[in-house]
Amino acid sequence: MKVDWEVYGLELDTPLQISRSVMSRRDAVRVVVEHDGQRGHGEVVTSTYYRLDVEAITSLLERLRPVLAAADSPETALDALHADPIAAGVRAAVDAALHDLIGLRRGLPVHALTGLPDWHDTPTAYTIGITTPDDAAIRAAALAGRGFSVLKVKAGADPDQDVATAAAVRAAAPDARIVLDPNGGWSPGEAVRVIDRITAADVVLAAVEQPIPPGDPDGLAWVRERCPAPLVADEDAATVDDVRRLAGAVDGVNVKLAKCGGLRPALEIVSAARDGGLDVMLGCLVASSLGIAPAVHLAGHARWVDLDGHLLLAHDPWVGIGGEDGVLRLSGEPGLGVVRR
Repeated sequence: MKVDWEVYGLELDTPLQISRSVMSRRDAVRVVVEHDGQRGHGEVVTSTYYRLDVEAITSLLERLRPVLAAADSPETALDALHADPIAAGVRAAVDAALHDLIGLRRGLPVHALTGLPDWHDTPTAYTIGITTPDDAAIRAAALAGRGFSVLKVKAGADPDQDVATAAAVRAAAPDARIVLDPNGGWSPGEAVRVIDRITAADVVLAAVEQPIPPGDPDGLAWVRERCPAPLVADEDAATVDDVRRLAGAVDGVNVKLAKCGGLRPALEIVSAARDGGLDVMLGCLVASSLGIAPAVHLAGHARWVDLDGHLLLAHDPWVGIGGEDGVLRLSGEPGLGVVRR
């Protein structure tokens, strides 16, 4: 089993502001695993939040070379990979490449390898970053016109602006479901006050995601008791143990492959969430279609799907998962089903 990689840049079509940062570009590393002349692909993106830059990513991939070289099949390579406590984002990219390779070898799409023999076209949310209410309304109207039925509205910068933005988006796209995401930008009390004001402005929320900083499950439970919309944990839900601790404190958990380490641990989290009575949201980082594709194959497991990272790019170097009209569509080809432009 051989592993190689390629680094390239991803420019965003419009800078994305959230409560803790503004992003206009990031680097990506395409991971290639090869066995018996066949190749599987995955992608990991740089992230300040997850402390991954290109140097860290490539160093970890170098460390994995002998681990993968010792494996006699993609399946045994997967076992070895997940026995290694390597950074989740890098592990997720190699996990994706191995699943891609296994799917190609078996002639099956990846979703069939995860227990979903059938896959159906799936609406995805589109993220509107922190901006002025007028600009958010323009974007929301344009997105609704393209076919998007779910809009994620970033919040957490200024309470008055958050309320005005949510109301503007609702007025501009009255039929869209709205997910509010402050990225941990509020205190528990502030979260309840702002959500109450948004609700009073006749905005019905489909979900509220991680309203308070991570590390306060009691605070999440307190907010949930007072929140009219389902409350979803994101940064607080990285592992199976996290999800088990959150049962009863929230309504759902956001599963991101770059956060948990790939398809295999994601499926374990999905199972733990179901056991705990929690719904699943599928989320992502800004990445190309190659980076988003593995999570798209899991869409049948989720109540909420927020897989728009490739749609935020000025140019996506990969194709194969759709989404431009608000609906994700797989090609049906074996493996991940994405190809280079």
